[in-house]
Amino acid sequence: MLAEERYNAILRLVNDKKTVTVQELTEQLDTSESTIRRDLTVLHRKGSLIKVHGGATALNPEFMTKDAALSVRRDLNIEEKVAIAKYAAALVEKDDFVYMDAGSSVDLMIDHITEQEAVYVTNAIGHAQKLLKKGCRVYLLGGELKETTEAIVGAEAIEGLKKYNFTKGFFGANGVSREKGFTTPDITEALVKEKAVEQCRKSYMLSDSSKINQISSVTFAAFEDGILVTTRLKDESYRTCRNVVEVE
Repeated sequence: MLAEERYNAILRLVNDKKTVTVQELTEQLDTSESTIRRDLTVLHRKGSLIKVHGGATALNPEFMTKDAALSVRRDLNIEEKVAIAKYAAALVEKDDFVYMDAGSSVDLMIDHITEQEAVYVTNAIGHAQKLLKKGCRVYLLGGELKETTEAIVGAEAIEGLKKYNFTKGFFGANGVSREKGFTTPDITEALVKEKAVEQCRKSYMLSDSSKINQISSVTFAAFEDGILVTTRLKDESYRTCRNVVEVE
């Protein structure tokens, strides 16, 4: 059996049973234990499964099709989000031209921003108000106001982004997957995020570890298009990625 055939067979068994042992795989595929262990390491590094002691488990990505209100999302996994927010805020430097997405992690990031000489652009009214109170220079995109996330979306917002060239951008994501990239439930918000990422020299995706291997309805950026800032990874395969930063 060729390596690629074994990989496919292993993934079928793992996704079917959710958890398999090395012994089960050696018996099912009539292959040596050392070969199976090598295969599991390869598939783990690819992000196709999670290698555990004595076997492997399925990734089991969760699909999300609805967005919770900003007030609810802000308080979920709050300790992890604060750690991410502090790290992200420290990335803003003097003379940066910064885009700030309408995400709950980005909202927390503003609490820790100290750089007043940078210029900020956002599509969130709440973000703009908080930045203004900190004495920052801030621009607000025009367009339709979305109730649940308090984000400004639509064609006017996308058109407004075209003239900007940001040094850094900070984004929230409902799901993070090496295969599907960075995802969000609402297509109108995804289109604004997508355009904003295109206009950024560096895009930082702020996502706590609960978002890893979850997939939402719409991809707004490929996994390689952003720098993932997250907390302690449960899926160790992401540690091999050069665009992943773990914060304590």
